[in-house]
Amino acid sequence: MRLPIDPRFLDAGEAALVVEFGDTVDPVINDRVLALDAALRADPPAGTREFVPTYRSLMLHYDPLGIDRETLVAIVRRLMTGLAEWRGEGTIWTLPCCYDPALAEDLDEAAQILGLTRDDAVALHTKATYRVYMCGFTPGQIYLGGVPEQLKISRRVTPRPPHPAGAVSIGGGLGTVVPFVMPTGWYVIGQTPERLYAAERQDAFLIRAGDLVRFEPIDLSTFRDLAQRAGGGEIVARKLAA
Repeated sequence: MRLPIDPRFLDAGEAALVVEFGDTVDPVINDRVLALDAALRADPPAGTREFVPTYRSLMLHYDPLGIDRETLVAIVRRLMTGLAEWRGEGTIWTLPCCYDPALAEDLDEAAQILGLTRDDAVALHTKATYRVYMCGFTPGQIYLGGVPEQLKISRRVTPRPPHPAGAVSIGGGLGTVVPFVMPTGWYVIGQTPERLYAAERQDAFLIRAGDLVRFEPIDLSTFRDLAQRAGGGEIVARKLAA
């Protein structure tokens, strides 16, 4: 199936071009983003520096002295005419996640707002398969679609105090896993011992846009054991080629 040739081209300063495919969080739109990203990465045009996929657009960073905007737009348009549906080599990841009250700081609050019991909320969260739409804001942070309808909750009106590294959260109808300590407007419903970003690894980023994620419940003792192993450099998540 050919993808429609309908992107918008928007400037982001003098050295970046945004190719926008839509204005909603939608897997079809995201497929277009990832298909173009894969095509550009396979043969990067001279003068381009980095490609950053998001939910609905692809940002192309480039050197204006190495390539001009018009040439870059023409390259993208040419690629789009022959671009097939994205068939990425995504990975299915199973992330261990602890929902113990000591780590799932907002689970009870979120469950109450949603009219669920704690156990029901955990069951819903662990039965779903999530799509990684994009990575960003902090290194290795993943944004997840596919949150069950019963778990969709608005973000907080005001941010809550900093959450722990590895926080697994929901908010705004989406999910996220954040590798670093920081304040958040999301609800922290669990914590993974896995490190999504580790600068010392050959590949610092563990999970990519286009991957799928599932959460496996673990108890507090198992979390502590896996966290120690992850801290020693072991990858404790499991992966299966899609």
